[in-house]
Amino acid sequence: MSRYLNPYTDFGFKKLFGEEANKDLLIDFLNQLLPAHHQIQSLQFKNTEKLPLYPEDRKAFFDIYCTSPSGEKFIVEMQRARMDFFKDRSLFYVTFPIQEQAKKGVWNFQLSTVYFIGILDCIIEEPNDSTQFRQEVSLKDQDGKIFYDKLHFCFLQMPLFNKSADELANHFEKWVYFLKNLSNFEEIPRILNEAVFQKAFEIAELSNLKPRQAQQYQKSLMNYWSNKAVLDTAFAEGKEEGLLEGEAKGLAEGEAKGKAEGKAEGLAEGELKAKLTIARQLKAQGLSLDVIMQVTGLSQQQIES
Repeated sequence: MSRYLNPYTDFGFKKLFGEEANKDLLIDFLNQLLPAHHQIQSLQFKNTEKLPLYPEDRKAFFDIYCTSPSGEKFIVEMQRARMDFFKDRSLFYVTFPIQEQAKKGVWNFQLSTVYFIGILDCIIEEPNDSTQFRQEVSLKDQDGKIFYDKLHFCFLQMPLFNKSADELANHFEKWVYFLKNLSNFEEIPRILNEAVFQKAFEIAELSNLKPRQAQQYQKSLMNYWSNKAVLDTAFAEGKEEGLLEGEAKGLAEGEAKGKAEGKAEGLAEGELKAKLTIARQLKAQGLSLDVIMQVTGLSQQQIES
């Protein structure tokens, strides 16, 4: 057993950042990501279940959702495994804090700033894309100038952060080092011997959990291991099987259609087959239809059939 909890688990993440008594930890962490003009001193937690405008539309469930006294809104998500269309999902999520700002009657459409912070226990980029640990995204024009300064995304791809304690350059990197290595620490590293981290370590120490909390954490940890193993295996096996078969078929048919066109068509069919393979494996593990749809991008009809 580790001495400290795993912050990638649902319980661990919300224990550290999602409780009223630990709000100062979330504020300190967020201020490392926010520009100088949006530094925050206090936060108010909001309901993490967001309802759609119409009952038949899809809900959204945030890990952490909060607002500042000046109106900025923050969605903080821990993404525990790779999923297709994660960027699309992130964009879908920010539509909820945008829509809820609409006022009845006369309204000039002025909006407050919305931040989406994604802490990713995976790499969301495709291999041929830029693979930077920290990605800042905002709306810019054709000259690279900020077009709209009230919608921001920040993605931290944790597997790409590999600095040792001696290489940490600032407070932000200390937070990342803390989150990535917390469950492996046996004692508090000297580089993290600061008040904010001392509190974080105290909260994260498993021996400080009450019996019921310890049970909840163990369940959350088992779910994390199980789901991560299922998803990682499904993606690896499904994509390998689907892409190899698709490429082979594409090359074979390419004799008649032209190799370039045939291979492209075969690879597209291979991608679909890969997603179907992944869906079958996730279904066999008992994951819900909504989760499978989010992970694979397939429709409900495709999965049910």
